[in-house]
Amino acid sequence: MLRIIGKFLFFLGGWKIKNNLDLSRIDKCVLVCAPHTSNWDFYYTVIAFWQMGIPYKLFIKDAWTKPWYGYFIKKLGGIGVDRSQRNNMVDFAASLLKNNSKMYLLNTPEGTRGYAEKWKKGFYYIAQQAEVPILLAFCDYEKKEAGIKAEITIANKSLEEVFQEIEAHYQDVTAKYPELFNKKIY
Repeated sequence: MLRIIGKFLFFLGGWKIKNNLDLSRIDKCVLVCAPHTSNWDFYYTVIAFWQMGIPYKLFIKDAWTKPWYGYFIKKLGGIGVDRSQRNNMVDFAASLLKNNSKMYLLNTPEGTRGYAEKWKKGFYYIAQQAEVPILLAFCDYEKKEAGIKAEITIANKSLEEVFQEIEAHYQDVTAKYPELFNKKIY
């Protein structure tokens, strides 16, 4: 049902899915979503994921999962996290990936919808600890395309090598607010 809704919403907006990966062979990954300059990024990305059948989960403030609408947030993949507590999110996220047979853990490493000098590195450490690949999701507002750009394996690569590879994949992507997307991610 979500695939049909997603296709209809993309059709209405004139958007297209762009994905060259065989997602059926990827059961678990860290799903990096960039650029992240607007709340609209979530809308288009989630609709793209519905169409592709991606079983995504994302961390969200637990305050969003507790009220009456928390049911819907959880149905949209939200996992409530108490930010007032000092938690080791890398260990927690890696254990979630290890203990689930199929999970794409969504991450927005810019950490803000505003301009970020550099990306946060937690997604790299989560993928490393969970021994899963990193998939690069995107929304390109100029081309009206959303989907998955690439799969990055991190085995035997340094953090710098992985970040250079990721950075190269986002050079041709146009954010909703291009001035807020720093294409130099590290």
